[in-house]
Amino acid sequence: MKRNRLVVASVASTITLALALTACSTGGGSDDNGSGETEAASGDIRVWLVGSDTPDAARDYLKSTFEEENPGSTLTIEEQSWTGLVDKLTTSLSGSDSPDVVEVGNTQSAAFTSAGFFREITDEEFESYGGDDLLPAFVDAGTWEDKHYALPYYAGSRVVFYSPQVTGDTPVPTTLDEYVANAKALTTDTVSGLYWPGQDWYNALPFIWENGGFIAEQGEDGTWEAGFSSEGGLKGMQQVADLMANASHAPKDGQETDLQVPFCEGAVAYLSAPTWIQWSITAPADAETPGCPDTYGSDLTALPLPGKDGGTATVFGGGSNIAVAQKSNNPELAVKAYAIMMSDEYQSILAENGLIPAKTSLAEKVPTDNPIAQAGVDASKNTQVTPVSPRWADVEAQNVLQTAFTRIANGDDVKTVAEELDAKIEEILNS
Repeated sequence: MKRNRLVVASVASTITLALALTACSTGGGSDDNGSGETEAASGDIRVWLVGSDTPDAARDYLKSTFEEENPGSTLTIEEQSWTGLVDKLTTSLSGSDSPDVVEVGNTQSAAFTSAGFFREITDEEFESYGGDDLLPAFVDAGTWEDKHYALPYYAGSRVVFYSPQVTGDTPVPTTLDEYVANAKALTTDTVSGLYWPGQDWYNALPFIWENGGFIAEQGEDGTWEAGFSSEGGLKGMQQVADLMANASHAPKDGQETDLQVPFCEGAVAYLSAPTWIQWSITAPADAETPGCPDTYGSDLTALPLPGKDGGTATVFGGGSNIAVAQKSNNPELAVKAYAIMMSDEYQSILAENGLIPAKTSLAEKVPTDNPIAQAGVDASKNTQVTPVSPRWADVEAQNVLQTAFTRIANGDDVKTVAEELDAKIEEILNS
């Protein structure tokens, strides 16, 4: 999932309650809003985009193209915050004033698709939107019982940012062990060799995967088994603990917020973060949220996290899906807006602004002269996501991983934390 997507309530139970109260239909593909009335020829469409990652050029294209193609209709983009998004979507999508098209984190998709909040995407529509060209992991995240409800919007894999002003002549690491060694060697009393807030579990996943561990896997009987305490999982957790203790001065209970602040203070050698963090670091010094374009942002660059045996490590595939709301009051117009967002033209704008587009064939549109964007493209070729389970959102909602890695940052016994983390994940996924 992208950015710091903290959620503050039990998602599955909240959605279940909302469905019980509103009798939200799970049918898909209809052209009415549940009332049996046919969609009007014109109307107002509300599109919920989350955060500021969608560039202005794409927003302008969406609005102008939609309104030109649908005279008399208007499209309004309403920007939402990632914090508390699941609760807000649950309430809004189940009410009479639902938005029409919504962006949702890829790891949050299963909770909504399984609950019937999104309109079903027909096979014909799926093919017209890209079909097999779409990012497969994101397609899976928006699929429920072999039917599509949410498709990829864009991705942004984590890469390792650095400024040569801080790293100096330290060789670029080519293996995960070299990366760990560099981070520890670059650490001083005032500089974090690797800035790692305690609650950041996204950056822990590559260490788990590269050492042969896993998050959770579902057996043939449908039961989930978690793998942080597996042999490979423990090896990865030990590396994470080593880095948190010996390479990072970040708050032990810190979150992935305002990462540009320590970086722009010259207090960070390596910063593993989604590619879109570059815009925060290079933002004008007089911006509302200033960056440091004239100092440590002036030579900002990045590399894909190296793998255990070289090459590129398996990293978390963060990003978003988009869907048409099942209770849209203008379903036909909502589908038209959705089609624009899935079009080559719109997706190319995202790519040209450094985001990984929904369609793999458009990755070539990412600027080749931007090392950060290219590092993101390289990283995106080797990604995994969280378990595709409607209960996974509950794992995040209950801050299970955040709590576990905060304990690691504070020096708790790794094996104990891993075993208790696995037990909690299994309890939730198997409930």
